[in-house]
Amino acid sequence: MTLWNGSYPFYPGANACFPFDTSRVVIVSIFLSMLVTSIIILPGIRGRRRLFWFLRFVLGLVMGAVILTVQFTRDWETGWVQANTSYKSFSPVQVNVDIGLHIGLAGVNVTLRGNPVNQINETINYNEHFPWSFGADYDRSYSQGLEKGLPSPILYVAEKFSTQSPCAVHRQYRTAGHYVSLTLWLAFCTWLISILLFSMSILLYGGHMLLLTAALIFFSLLFFSTARNTLKCPIQFGSVSLRTDYGESFWLTLAAGLLCLLLGLAIVILHSVQPEKLKLIFSLDKSSKEEMWDKSCVPAEPSCSAQGGLMVPLGELCHGTATQL
Repeated sequence: MTLWNGSYPFYPGANACFPFDTSRVVIVSIFLSMLVTSIIILPGIRGRRRLFWFLRFVLGLVMGAVILTVQFTRDWETGWVQANTSYKSFSPVQVNVDIGLHIGLAGVNVTLRGNPVNQINETINYNEHFPWSFGADYDRSYSQGLEKGLPSPILYVAEKFSTQSPCAVHRQYRTAGHYVSLTLWLAFCTWLISILLFSMSILLYGGHMLLLTAALIFFSLLFFSTARNTLKCPIQFGSVSLRTDYGESFWLTLAAGLLCLLLGLAIVILHSVQPEKLKLIFSLDKSSKEEMWDKSCVPAEPSCSAQGGLMVPLGELCHGTATQL
C-alpha cells in the first residue's frame, strides 16, 4: 500500500473531464487578440475613416470567427428531458435526472445530470462524447462505453445513433456532418479572399466573394436540415420523450450567413448606384486621395534647389537645356 493510495492528493483523477472546449477557446482567443490589436492602433487613424475602418474590421472578425468556431461546436441540435429512470441495467433503482442530447458535426454528446447530483451514494454528472468523424469508429466508442459500465440512460441514447440501430440515422447524420464541415471550410476560404480583395480596394469582387460565402453557409445549413428532418426513433423515458431542436450553432451560422448576404448585396448595389458612398465607407473618397497626394508631395529630404531665397521645383531643373560643347 502506497501513500495516498497511489494517487496525488492535490490533483484530479485521470478520468476528470476538461471543463471547456479547448478548440473554441483557442479560436476565440486568437480573434479577441486581433480585436484588441485593432483597438490599440485605432487612435492612429484620423478623421471619420477611423469609425468606418473599425466597423469593417469588427464585422470581418465576427464573420470569420463564427464560420471557424461552429466547425468544432457540439450543439447544432440539442434537446433536454427530465425523467425518472433506472440508473443501471438490471437494477430496479430509479433516479431523477436531466438527460441532454447534443448533436454536432463530428459526433454526439450525451449528458446525464442528477436532481440532485448526489443520489444513491453516487455523483451523477456525466457528459460522454461518441464521435463519427473521419478516422473515428462510433460503434467502437459505444462498445467502450458498455465496457466502462456507463449509466443506462447514456447507453440507451447513444445506441439510437449506432450503425446497428434500427433507427438508421447514423449514416444520415455522419454524411451530413461531413458535407457541412467541408462547405464551411470553403466558406472560410472565400471569406479570407474577400478580406484580401477589400484590402486591395477591389470592392466589387470583394462583394461577390461575400455573396459566395453566404451561399456556401446556406448550403451547409441545408445539408444539416436534410439529415435532421429524416424519420427518427422516439427516445422514450417512461412517459416522457427526448425531443431535439436546432441548437445555438445552427442559429449562429444562420446569422453569419444573413450578415454576409446583406453586406455583399449592399456593396454590389452601392457600387452600381452610388460608388462615391462606397468609396467613402472604404476610405477611398476623393478627399482622402487628395490628402494622401498632399502628403506624398512633401519630400523626406529637400528636393528643391534654393539660391537667394528662391525655391525652384526639381521638375523644372530636370527640363533644362544642355550646353553643347
